[in-house]
Amino acid sequence: MSRIPEMYGSLVFNEKVMRDKLPKDVFKALKKTIDKNTHLELDVANAVAIAMKEWAVEHGATHFTHWFQPLTGTTAEKHDSFINPVGNGEVIMEFSGKELIKGEPDASSFPSGGLRATFEARGYTAWDPTSPAFIKDGTLYIPTAFCSYSGEALDKKTPLLRSMEALNKEATRILHVLGNKDVESVATTVGPEQEYFLVDKEDFKKRMDLVFTGRTLLGAMPPKGQEMEDHYFGTLKPRVAAYMHELDEELWKLGIPAKTKHNEVAPAQHELAPVFDTTNVAVDHNQLTMDVMRKVADKHGFVCLLHEKPFDGINGSGKHNNWSMTTNTGINLLDPGKTPAENIQFLVFLMAVIKAVDDYADLLRLSVASAGNDHRLGANEAPPAIISIFLGDELTAVLDSIEKDTFFKNAQSVAMETGAAVLPHFMKDTTDRNRTSPFAFTGNKFEFRSLGSSLSVAGPNIVLNTAVAESLNSFYEKLKDVDEKDLCDKVHELIRETIVEHKRIIFNGNGYSDEWVKEAEARGLYNYRSTPDVLPVFVADKNVDLFVKHHIYTKSEIESRYEILLENYAKTIHIEAKTLSDMISHMFLPALMNYTDKVMTVAEKKQHITSVSSKSEIKLIEKLSKWYESIDELNDKLIADRCYAESMTDSLETAKYYRSTILQDMEAIRKLADEAEEVIPKDMIPYPTYADILFYV
Repeated sequence: MSRIPEMYGSLVFNEKVMRDKLPKDVFKALKKTIDKNTHLELDVANAVAIAMKEWAVEHGATHFTHWFQPLTGTTAEKHDSFINPVGNGEVIMEFSGKELIKGEPDASSFPSGGLRATFEARGYTAWDPTSPAFIKDGTLYIPTAFCSYSGEALDKKTPLLRSMEALNKEATRILHVLGNKDVESVATTVGPEQEYFLVDKEDFKKRMDLVFTGRTLLGAMPPKGQEMEDHYFGTLKPRVAAYMHELDEELWKLGIPAKTKHNEVAPAQHELAPVFDTTNVAVDHNQLTMDVMRKVADKHGFVCLLHEKPFDGINGSGKHNNWSMTTNTGINLLDPGKTPAENIQFLVFLMAVIKAVDDYADLLRLSVASAGNDHRLGANEAPPAIISIFLGDELTAVLDSIEKDTFFKNAQSVAMETGAAVLPHFMKDTTDRNRTSPFAFTGNKFEFRSLGSSLSVAGPNIVLNTAVAESLNSFYEKLKDVDEKDLCDKVHELIRETIVEHKRIIFNGNGYSDEWVKEAEARGLYNYRSTPDVLPVFVADKNVDLFVKHHIYTKSEIESRYEILLENYAKTIHIEAKTLSDMISHMFLPALMNYTDKVMTVAEKKQHITSVSSKSEIKLIEKLSKWYESIDELNDKLIADRCYAESMTDSLETAKYYRSTILQDMEAIRKLADEAEEVIPKDMIPYPTYADILFYV
């Protein structure tokens, strides 16, 4: 175990390495750039590049790549070697400051939503010094932003950095107004918990639906699912434990603080949780974590599934975005301390979040929308599609007392009574956990639970940072000119007004209940049930104004992302529909026909040899034949409807059609096919069943 501290970050060009490798003046200049967002001079970049190259080569690297996050939802990289020919058949290893700070990948084949024409192929990557470079697979990876030739952001990192700066600006200003003038900056921090499934590689290869779509499009439930709740936090199987052990080590080498690992609710489902980091680094780390998960899984004969709903009938996978704000002086602005009712600073920032979530609940719902996540949001396994905030009884009582101007009696710490003298006494938390809440306060942070497992956490944090920045901006405008002697009363009045205006978003009950759906509607809260329903809010005037005001997106950048999201949704369902039709036509129906023929042969032989009636066989043949005809007809309808969808030209209407028609066709086919699967002998089913995949790892 003593080797872990030496292993941790060993493949990262972190502050310790920079301090060792860089001249003191260069190190100070780079640190100033990182800490205070100042411009980096080329001579400093040249010195950093030389040190970075030497360090990378020492660790076996032969290439470098600008690693970026285009609008595909994944990452991208183009690898260049360090070699430079010098004549006489010899080369030297070189890496310049220009190569470090700027790259020029071809931008023509990345999604742009119309931001640039195909012939305008040039794009730029720009080094992000706030996220450390690292070595993976013999290549030096340099985290970068990605923009078009004309300067528009074509990635997820650029608007994320902009949103962090917007919140930093507004949070610092309001802290100065409140008298905390020592604070120079505020950073948001994130700890994204990651759920995933592990399935055997050989089973995966035999499932065309998993290969092409990441989820099963056919498959009957086995006799046992997750109803016994015995997999959750259960003993790790040796093969899974070996995978998790190597995964931890690979992540630690890359400076990713993997902390917690355990079995999740569904069979073959697991979770990994890291320690908090600044949002930009946490986003990069989560993208890298998903990549390393897949790579390590392959070495252990697994495939790591990150789809939000790989298996119908059991829990899907989410990603919990634990978010907070921290000052450069080390203060967590969402930590209430011992007396939250008296902590004005905490209450101001708490109310800023509450106001932000209420004002921009539609954008928060949009930020987690995807074809995959539509299968789990609102089911009794994930938060509902309705965005609300859980605060817990004590904080809700604090806000209630402020609103009513009554005395709040601070809840005393209560010892948990376990009834067993041998067990140690411990104090009860004043905030419970509410797994049905999409946005829950959990002591000193908010947990945004609606994210899907494959989603980049950049989008939700862009929205959250920007919305809270807007709330803080409105608070600043109301308080900036208030005389110091009146400030306490004005802040109290502001908090009280905000509670009255936005308390509708607070809900501490069961988010899965039908009663909440009715109550939320009465409160005027949004309930966007699907991705096509919510996507238009991106281009709503109030939301465009928000992003433009804080310089997060230009209007054209918003419109481009809206088009990309619509297109991605339609493409996803289109691929699923084609895959299902292929499986039905070339795998399932032939298997169903083969079994029908087999039963008919048995019936004929029985009749011929014994002259005994074959009523049971005939009944089964009729059932099998009916399934065959119905599934075949439904598949023909799916193909025809899919062809019609291909002819549609309006992006939003196309997405809605895929949702309302194509998905319904697919569900109708699956219902009958899964019924038939339960009758067909196991050795005749042309793909691994749920039982094979989920219970034999």
